Amino acid sequence: MSYRSPIYKTQAEWLSAKNKQVLLFAMSGLGKTYLSSMLRAAGGWFHYSVDYRIGTRYMGEYIADNFKSEAMKVPFLRELLLQDAVYIASNITFDNLAPLSTYLGKPGSPQKGGLPFEEYMLRQNQHMRAETAALLDTTHFIRRARSIYNIPNFICDSGGSICEVVNPEDPKDPILSELSTHNLMVWIEGSDAHTDELVRRFDRAPKPMYYQPQFLERKWVEYRVERGLKEDEVNPDDFVRWTYRQALEHRQPRYDAMARNWGITLKAEQVATVRDEQDFTQLIASALPK
Repeated sequence: MSYRSPIYKTQAEWLSAKNKQVLLFAMSGLGKTYLSSMLRAAGGWFHYSVDYRIGTRYMGEYIADNFKSEAMKVPFLRELLLQDAVYIASNITFDNLAPLSTYLGKPGSPQKGGLPFEEYMLRQNQHMRAETAALLDTTHFIRRARSIYNIPNFICDSGGSICEVVNPEDPKDPILSELSTHNLMVWIEGSDAHTDELVRRFDRAPKPMYYQPQFLERKWVEYRVERGLKEDEVNPDDFVRWTYRQALEHRQPRYDAMARNWGITLKAEQVATVRDEQDFTQLIASALPK
């Protein structure tokens, strides 16, 4: 299969388009949110964050209920909650997705801050459904950006786990078919050095993330067999650190297939040189056929 988004077939079509629509995909930390925020600040670009949509529209109630469950363990707050005297909600933003990450959690010993694996998988499944819905909302937000705000250009800042909820080798994949019809799909490809740096960052501050269920279940068994641990003996931070590089390696060919079959590729080194809208527009053009 060889497929490119029909929305801009050539450099000339892209450069002359009155309405530019782009979806960025890559591992977290390679420039998706940097580019999206820069373009939004420049004006003329609507920034749609898939992770923000997940955390507000689709998982906001789960997140708030988790906060309330913790608050109910504190007698002082319990009384206030039962009297409807306090209001608890997450303050999720484009730049701070901590409430969503905290809710997803990590599997392992509850004494070390982990979740029972069954509960962890339940939350992973909730995220999968939410991410699918948020991605399919992209077209609605393109229309919304124009009809309400009169903003001509659109950039979708997708989550790092987009490659886990699509099949890039299926020419009829419903999510990719919808997204590529309305957006130029752009992969920001990192180098081995970028991967090493992402692993170093994650090692310093391991964060919850979404994994494809088959991959996650396999790694959960492999990790415990390798270390001879029961489920409630697993250190959650150690498990996600052990899994992270393997997750990057698992995602790389999936991103590659998305770019090969559905869009274009930019190098992370190129993205790092972008300073304004003109740089971005020219960089996209350079990746399209003449």
